[in-house]
Amino acid sequence: MLPRADVFLLVFGLFGATRALYKQWIPDTNYENRGNWDTGVVPCGRDRVAFPAPGSVYVETAHSVREMILPADGELLLHAGAGFYVGGGGAEEPGCGAGAGAEAVFRDSDALRWFDPALWRAALTPDDLEQQGRGGVFSVHEESVPCARDDVVFGAATSFRVDTSSSGGGGVVTFHGGSRLAVEPSGCADAAGCVCDNSANRGRICGGVACAPAPPCRRPLRPAGHCCDVCGALLSVRFAPGFSLLSYRRRVRRLFLEQPEYGAVRLAMSRVPGGAPPLTALLLRGAAAADRIQVVVLDGGAGLLAEALARDLLADADAHGAELGIRGAEIEASSGNGGGAAAAGGLAGALVGAVFGVLLLVVVGVGGVVLRRRGWRPPRVAMPTMPSMPAMPWPRRATVDEALGGPMDAGFENPIFDTPGLMPAVPGIYGAEMTPISMTTPGVYFLNPAYEDQDTDLTV
Repeated sequence: MLPRADVFLLVFGLFGATRALYKQWIPDTNYENRGNWDTGVVPCGRDRVAFPAPGSVYVETAHSVREMILPADGELLLHAGAGFYVGGGGAEEPGCGAGAGAEAVFRDSDALRWFDPALWRAALTPDDLEQQGRGGVFSVHEESVPCARDDVVFGAATSFRVDTSSSGGGGVVTFHGGSRLAVEPSGCADAAGCVCDNSANRGRICGGVACAPAPPCRRPLRPAGHCCDVCGALLSVRFAPGFSLLSYRRRVRRLFLEQPEYGAVRLAMSRVPGGAPPLTALLLRGAAAADRIQVVVLDGGAGLLAEALARDLLADADAHGAELGIRGAEIEASSGNGGGAAAAGGLAGALVGAVFGVLLLVVVGVGGVVLRRRGWRPPRVAMPTMPSMPAMPWPRRATVDEALGGPMDAGFENPIFDTPGLMPAVPGIYGAEMTPISMTTPGVYFLNPAYEDQDTDLTV
């Protein structure tokens, strides 16, 4: 036994310096909690008390027992004035009437897993934790388990035992399962919140979640980070620099969740990745613009009341988006009645049109490449055959003589050439014997038959 007189409270993170949620561990291993006993009641002086499994048990007051069986490894944390004694246990002892005198066994707490979403309670402030998490706020399954920057709270005056089922080293009695808990001194520094990113543990988180077999709505929704399909509405909010997630949460709770008509509605709000296509994120200047604020609205029924609240939130974003740091928002409802959208300054409409235009071109181009690689060819289009034109008889062209009206005049007669015998034949000019051309050393010369009788040489 290990006496302990202090109040047992552990807080991971810093109060007042976080923009994430508070996550409180619900189970405890308190002796006075009747849910921790197999009999459903706290043992009295006539009962035999047994602790079969190792663990840590917090005892707040003094108790009478007939017999106590302790494990080989474990501890009892005794508050001031707490303890055990043997004897008494009469019928006058409260809770020690009929049925007393049996063996009361303390339940094994080894099955309480860190990654069980049902064992955590989420709240916006520590005051909400004191009110058992009231205010209509909840978390999707992956975010019900503490995120890296959440504040983790273990209640005052309690003991607990948690199975982390992870790698590394950890506590032996309180934290078991071979885990290593890293306590960071600072929370989320981004006013727009931080992505939880518990996706690596999704298998362990969703492994113990029981989903409804058939949600009572036309088109069930699956929010990001949730393990089950739900009936309700999803609001996707695109934020701008200057947006405050904490301020927006408080606004939604004050203006909407606290209204009587929405008393049955629960709402989850967190920053999630991948809310916009890459081109839209580029146009919005920065990769962080691809993140979005997911608002999940549920009413425990078919989702019609949740859809009404989501449309009120959409109208509020449309009217006050500029002052809240909201670029635009879209709604998706499980009723199948169609969604809606709101944008600040008409920017979203232009971006959506540009994005869809580019996506259409990409789809057409990629589709054409895929079809060509699979051997598809566009069908040949045959041109229609033109009807043959009938042959047209062309008139025969007239000859030159017919065009001039008779034979063409050949000109005038040359008396020199046309009169026979007018020019005597000059021997040697047109005969077979040609006038010789001689080449001499001084130059080239020829014999002129006209002057051949005078033996005159003409030298060139």
